[in-house]
Amino acid sequence: MFKFFKNFIIFLIVIFFIIFIFSRGHIPKKHELEYGVTFSHKQAIDLGLDWKQVFLEIFRDLKVKKIRLSAYWNDIEREDNYFRWDNIDWQIKEASKNNAEIILAVGGRLPRWPECHFPEWTNDLEKNIIQEKQLRYIEKVIERYKDNNNIVAWQIENEPFLKYFGECEPINKDFLDKEIALVKSLDSRQIVITDSGELSIWIPASRRADIFGTTMYRDTYSAKLKRYIHYPITPGFFRFKKNIARLFSHPKKWIVIELQAEPWASEPFQNVSKEEREKTMSLEKFKDIIEFSSKTGFDEFYLWGVEWWYWERETQNNPDLWNEAKKLY
Repeated sequence: MFKFFKNFIIFLIVIFFIIFIFSRGHIPKKHELEYGVTFSHKQAIDLGLDWKQVFLEIFRDLKVKKIRLSAYWNDIEREDNYFRWDNIDWQIKEASKNNAEIILAVGGRLPRWPECHFPEWTNDLEKNIIQEKQLRYIEKVIERYKDNNNIVAWQIENEPFLKYFGECEPINKDFLDKEIALVKSLDSRQIVITDSGELSIWIPASRRADIFGTTMYRDTYSAKLKRYIHYPITPGFFRFKKNIARLFSHPKKWIVIELQAEPWASEPFQNVSKEEREKTMSLEKFKDIIEFSSKTGFDEFYLWGVEWWYWERETQNNPDLWNEAKKLY
């Protein structure tokens, strides 16, 4: 019994030593950190906002210089082989006028619920036909915008290896590779592949990425467990995952593509009380996650929730989050 206990203690010491070693890494100084936002006109509409006004305020008032946008397939190609570019054209034009760097996301699975943004006309098509149509749409997007110098990278799909979130079928790895190969054949800009910070191992995504982007959440609501969750992790958790992934993959850059800065509730947060929203995001939690993220070894962060800050300011008479975010930019 004593021998077993002794071996167990030695085993734990070895494990903690390995974690310690792999959790080390350079921590950028505060002045080296850069912040952007993800914007979704769909989310702004769902919040009952004038989405164009929200978008303009991102540059006029927040002074954002890095933004991730989504070329939603079901917004661009509402009918088969009939492309409408007005919404995404306007966003890219305005962001470019403000000299912002743009990451443009393409694919069937893109940011914002329900994650899948396939046109309705694809519902009854065979899977191989859908994939052909999807590649055609991606090619159209890249060809249309590849001459825009403000676009610094193309994101292909969103968290393609996260199987347990969103109303999507899992993405076939071979098809994802086809999407990546297509974009690389059309343009030389870097490819962003994203993955969950808490629920994925990163390696399949980071091996395919020129720029790897992780999510970073601390407080969420689990529909499966029917309760709120606070992830009991430290900044070293993300350094550890990054260092492990580096053994198997070599992206040129590692960023936080989705830093939690809005609530997560059992239903759309605009339908719950202020007290309920503050269980997962408040002014203090906002400050806390900014401080937490600054110690993770990453130096570029795209905040998730700019539409909510604006909603709080304009409809709830609460400008605190918006004003706190202004300090970052």
